Amino acid sequence: MTPPRRQPVRRRTAVLATVPVALAALLATTGAAVPGGAGPTAPGSTGAAGAGDPYFPLSGNGGYDVRHYDLTLRYDPAARRLDGTAVLTARATQRLTRFDLDLSGLTVTRVTVDGRAARFARDGRELVVTPPTARTKGRDFRVAVAYHGTPGPVTDPDGSPDGWIPTDDGAFVAGEPQGAMTWFPANGHPKDKASYDFTLTVPRGHTAVANGVLLGQRTAHGRTTFRWRQTEPMAAYLATATIGRFRTERYTTRDGIQVYNAVDPREARAAAPVLKKLPDVLEWGSRLFGPYPFRAAGSLVDHAPDVGYALETQTRPVYAFAPGLGTLVHESAHQWFGDSVSLTAWQDIWLNEGFATYAEWLYSEQHGGPSAQRTFDTLYARPGGDALWAYPPGDPGSGKRLFGTPVYERGAMALHALRRAVGDRDFFRVLRAWADGHRGGHGSTARFVTLAERISGKRLKGLFQTWLYAPGKPDRA
Repeated sequence: MTPPRRQPVRRRTAVLATVPVALAALLATTGAAVPGGAGPTAPGSTGAAGAGDPYFPLSGNGGYDVRHYDLTLRYDPAARRLDGTAVLTARATQRLTRFDLDLSGLTVTRVTVDGRAARFARDGRELVVTPPTARTKGRDFRVAVAYHGTPGPVTDPDGSPDGWIPTDDGAFVAGEPQGAMTWFPANGHPKDKASYDFTLTVPRGHTAVANGVLLGQRTAHGRTTFRWRQTEPMAAYLATATIGRFRTERYTTRDGIQVYNAVDPREARAAAPVLKKLPDVLEWGSRLFGPYPFRAAGSLVDHAPDVGYALETQTRPVYAFAPGLGTLVHESAHQWFGDSVSLTAWQDIWLNEGFATYAEWLYSEQHGGPSAQRTFDTLYARPGGDALWAYPPGDPGSGKRLFGTPVYERGAMALHALRRAVGDRDFFRVLRAWADGHRGGHGSTARFVTLAERISGKRLKGLFQTWLYAPGKPDRA
């Protein structure tokens, strides 16, 4: 199998003894969209140190919603030194006398709130900010943080590196699920999405690639500054500032999408045939899932063999080496499922990875490869002790299991079971309505089940209970 966004963990895991989240309880929730940054808050006027995610309790923060990040970074690959200023425009969702930002490592030298010096302290991976006066609920404020240091990755619960990962000519920057805090102060949970501006300065001869549209670049005094803008809302983990000696390519598709590809020369020959297919893959996705959700697209192919995975960084996926076509399709599908429609909680990761994996199956089916049914049948033939059935994808149980086989492949099987239950017409209506109805926002499993039932007119809770939450190998649906 072509590796998806992140190579699934292949070790055997004990089957969960009980269903982690009962579908009935899940569907009893309101289903309302969760506002960015509106996680649980501590009593009084102190913003909570986390957004309340059960897998990553200190990811994100409470008490405010970031509207925009303006990041000005200067990186020296030889010294591996980063100097940065981050300006966050946020809105208080409660009265705030203190609030947190997620930041790992790095030395903070100054913090201001609305132009006035603020007190700050470090508490593990939290930057605790005390503004000179309380912020009023419902009012916007600006936080500026000056910092420097030698950034490095964090290690995810599954053992993989995440965040700012130095390479032999720069840095591979991929932030899922918690790596954004390794290079800028953030409200780091997917519930809080914002627009971004990046001003990235690197030594002449290097290229710094971020999300969105390239506004311009200028070389002076031996350094080149690149300015990027991501206008559509983006979760912090999807931001990148990957740096290296790249060959670059720019063009505009027939649909007006601005494409920017950056490829390490060591990967150029292997990557070229696949990257040429990107416009066709985006057109195919647009026909199936609805209009492509962003102004920009592209690919960032680095030479980072020790990293070993790709990430669907918004508008411009980053690959640790030349991708295969299946991986390109997978990461492109994430632009609809995961990037535009983002998670409300990490336990719903199948909404990202199961959907992107099923997109691979659909692309194969429609381009002369095995049908989705054949892929489903091949997977279902695996014995009950196989890693595929190790835990239910609807709630993997911990951050250690987010990128395991069940989330990708059994998550895709759940979608195929839905397709067989409702028929192609309603199934593709569901996919398109999901991408369109939550464009630029958030989704949850409960909302997806409700949508599928509404469009198909069928009761589907049992099907989703079986494929997403029941332990072990399901009986054939």
